[in-house]
Amino acid sequence: MRTQVAIIGAGPSGLLLGQLLAKHGIDNVILERQTGEYVLGRIRAGVIEKGAADLLDEAGCGTRMHREGLIHDGIEISFGGARHRINFKQLIGKSVIVYGQTEITRDLMDGRSAIGSQTIYEAEDVSLHDIGTDKPKVRYSKGGQVHEIECDFIAGCDGFHGVSRKSIPTDVLKNFERVYPFGWLGILVDKPPVSDELIYANHDRGFALCSMRSPTRSRLYIQCRLDDKVEDWSDEAFYEELKRRLDDEAIKRLQPGPSIEKSIAPLRSFVAEPMRHGRLFLAGDAAHIVPPTGAKGLNLAASDVYYLWQALVDFYKKKSSAGIDAYSARALSRVWKAERFSWWMTSQLHRFPESSGFDQKIQRSELEYLVSSQAAMTALAENYVGLPY
Repeated sequence: MRTQVAIIGAGPSGLLLGQLLAKHGIDNVILERQTGEYVLGRIRAGVIEKGAADLLDEAGCGTRMHREGLIHDGIEISFGGARHRINFKQLIGKSVIVYGQTEITRDLMDGRSAIGSQTIYEAEDVSLHDIGTDKPKVRYSKGGQVHEIECDFIAGCDGFHGVSRKSIPTDVLKNFERVYPFGWLGILVDKPPVSDELIYANHDRGFALCSMRSPTRSRLYIQCRLDDKVEDWSDEAFYEELKRRLDDEAIKRLQPGPSIEKSIAPLRSFVAEPMRHGRLFLAGDAAHIVPPTGAKGLNLAASDVYYLWQALVDFYKKKSSAGIDAYSARALSRVWKAERFSWWMTSQLHRFPESSGFDQKIQRSELEYLVSSQAAMTALAENYVGLPY
């Protein structure tokens, strides 16, 4: 098989890149190790920056997001038993959209199906070859047979555990990582949200977050130990601990219900440099991970896709390699800014096991400064709604 761009991974970043390239007449094939049903079953982020929303529109897949997504003009920060609103619209004139990653993936899958572009699911033993040449290849197994795709470029959109990053020589790749000493225990429940906007809560017992996926479906989180097990947390125990960390008004509005999904996510910050080696480009979680506190994971993948899509269009339409040569540096510049913001949000809102009384006083002082300073709130708003591409 021959194509112009082979895309590894059928998550949102791979599907979005494929859709954008196809709209500009650039042939591409997507390989995915899992089934389509498995991909749709992943429960992930739900806060969409304007830049990511604009890209979905450009890809022709944003109609349902605008119809069903929830426009949020701010967030609330809770500490000391009181909530403080950060008004994005007032501070910087921008908003975010709450719309689940599962729904974005579904919209992109439907869009790809509508234009007839090829996605190969259950592709096993994927391996990348000759990425340092101008004729890279991808091999995979399906149905007991080995197949090969010849291409001009490979886009590695296959996540943290995928084959793409592992295909870059170890003497070329540098990894930067911080693993946090806690996780998030989250549940999905068919009950109305606690608040019209997200509540980020700092409490002596640990962090909590009240989020949502729709007007009738809530996503709720509490900070937990890394060695906690999901089966050790009943729904009743989760709600009791969540209530301990919320303000009185939030507790009144909380409607407990049976969880329809429950999981524990460890938190880490991770960046791999460079994001390009030869004809292989990394995008999304294949290149970087952020703690979910700043709502940047899916949005960073979208900005990677933006830079890579533009670079490949310039290569094929303008015969210019400037974009692909600059891709890694451009993407990493924005990645590190988002890493900084996600680290800052995580540092200010969580209870660290090793923190001293001094550390806790500094954390509280930082939060008090944040909600009393228009400059500080503006900086948070600018980063939360998304820095420009």
